[in-house]
Amino acid sequence: MNTPSPPAPSRDPKSVRLDSFLYRHRVAEVMRGSVVTVAPDTSLAEASRVMIRQRIGSLVVADSEGRARGIATERDFLRALAETGMDAAATPISRIMSVPVKTIAEDAALFVAMGRMPRLGINHLVVVDGRGLPVGVISASTLMRLRSAETLIFGDEVAAAETAQDLARAFHCLPALAQGLLAEGADPLVVVGAISAIYRDMTGRAAEIAANSMRADGWGDPPAPWCVLILGSGGRGESGLAPDQDNAIVHAGSDADDAWFAEAGARMARTLDDAGLPYCKGGVMAKNPEWRRTEAGWRDEIGRWIRKKEGEALLSVDIFFDFAPAFGERTLADALRRDALAAAQRSPLFLRLLAAELENRGSAIGPLGFLRTEQGRVDIKRGGTMPIVAAARVMALKHGVTATGTRERLTHLVGSGVLGADDADRLSQALGVLTGLMLEQQIADLGDRRAPSTRIDPKRLTRPKRQALKAALRACENTAAVVQGPLSQTLAISSGAS
Repeated sequence: MNTPSPPAPSRDPKSVRLDSFLYRHRVAEVMRGSVVTVAPDTSLAEASRVMIRQRIGSLVVADSEGRARGIATERDFLRALAETGMDAAATPISRIMSVPVKTIAEDAALFVAMGRMPRLGINHLVVVDGRGLPVGVISASTLMRLRSAETLIFGDEVAAAETAQDLARAFHCLPALAQGLLAEGADPLVVVGAISAIYRDMTGRAAEIAANSMRADGWGDPPAPWCVLILGSGGRGESGLAPDQDNAIVHAGSDADDAWFAEAGARMARTLDDAGLPYCKGGVMAKNPEWRRTEAGWRDEIGRWIRKKEGEALLSVDIFFDFAPAFGERTLADALRRDALAAAQRSPLFLRLLAAELENRGSAIGPLGFLRTEQGRVDIKRGGTMPIVAAARVMALKHGVTATGTRERLTHLVGSGVLGADDADRLSQALGVLTGLMLEQQIADLGDRRAPSTRIDPKRLTRPKRQALKAALRACENTAAVVQGPLSQTLAISSGAS
C-alpha cells in the first residue's frame, strides 16, 4: 500500500505553538558534558564523594568497555539510605542503579529528548556517541529551563512506533510542524533539518521493526553487524515535504548473508511505504541488490563509479555520497565514509567531471531576466538548489570534509581557506531562500490537495519574494565558477591521473 503524501496542515500556524529552539538544537549542545562514570562495584560512599566533588546529581555506571549499564541519581542514594541506614555506605552502586539505561544519540534534536523522558517516565537520559559510548547526561530539569512553549507537535512518537500505522501518525504531523516553524520565523534550513531528522528516525525505526519481525518469523538475528543508511537529501538534512525512500545497507558479513539483508530491506521499505514515505521511483532502496552490499562490495562499487565517470555512475554519486547512518553499527558508516572520501580524492579527473556537470544544469532565468517556467512553474531544484548542493559536495570530496549538510560543508571549506567567506555566504543565503519558497509552495499545494514537489508557482509570490527568488537563482548561475576556481588551483591532472 502506498499512503498519499502528508495531508494539509489542519491548524492555523498561529495556533500551533512551537518552541523552535527544540528543533534547531541538538542534545550535544545542552547536555552536561564530560560524563562522569564509575564501575558497578563502586561503593555508595565513594560514589557520593565523586558526586560532591564533581557537583553533579547523577552518575553513569559503565562496564569495563566503557558502555553505560545503568544510572544512579541523588534520589536513588536517598532511597538506599532510608531503607538500610548507615549500612548503605558499603553497598555497591550496581544495587541501586536504574537498568536498563535509557540513552539518546548526541546528534538527536532536543524535541526527541523532550518527548522521550515523559514517555519512559524518567528524568535523565544518557547521551551516547556513534559508537554507543556515553558522552554526557541530559536531564528533564535542563530541558524544562529551555522550553518556552506549551505545545510540541513532535515528541518521541517515532521511537515508540510498533507498526507502520504508528509511523504514519508521526509522518502526517510534518506539514503542521513545517508550517508552525516557518510562521515563527525559523530558518528554512533548520525546518528541513527537523523534517529530515524525522525521516531518518522513521527509516531507522522501520529497520528495527523489520529485524524484530524477522526474529519472530524464524529468520533469527542479523548474520553480521549492519548499518542502514539514508541517502540524498535525507542524509544531507535537506528534505522537504515531497520525500521518497533513498536508503542502503552496508554490512560486515559476506555475500552468503545476502538473503537476510534482502528480506530486511524489503520489510523496511514496505513499512515506510505503508507509513507514507513512498518507494523510490528510481529504485534506490536496500530491498534492491545494488543498494545493499558488504563493506568490500561497497568499496568495489565506489571504485567502479569513479572509473566509469559518466551517466548512471555520476547520478549514483549524487545520491550516495551524502549518506548518513539511520540504524545499526554506525562504525560501519564511518569506515565507509572514510573509504569513499579517500577514493574520490585519489581521482582528480573524477572530481573535475563532477564539477563540469555544474555547467550542464542550465539556468532557471531566461536571457531577458524572465523566469523559465514549465506548465507555469519554476523547478527550483534543478535550476537552483542542486547546483549549490553539488558544488559543496565536490569541494567537500576533494578536501576530505566529512560533513554532509550543504551549509556545514560550506562552513568547513571557509574555515580551511578553500572557499571565500563571501562566496559561501552568498550560496548559503540563496539555498535558504530557495528552500523557504519550496516549503511554502509545498504547504500550499498540500492545502489544495495537490502532490507537493520542488516546482513553485511564481504567480503566487509577492513582489519582494519574486525578487528574492530571482536573486537566489542568479547566485546559483555562478556556482560553477565558484567551484572551478578552487578546484583548478588544487587539482593537478597529470597524464597518469585516473
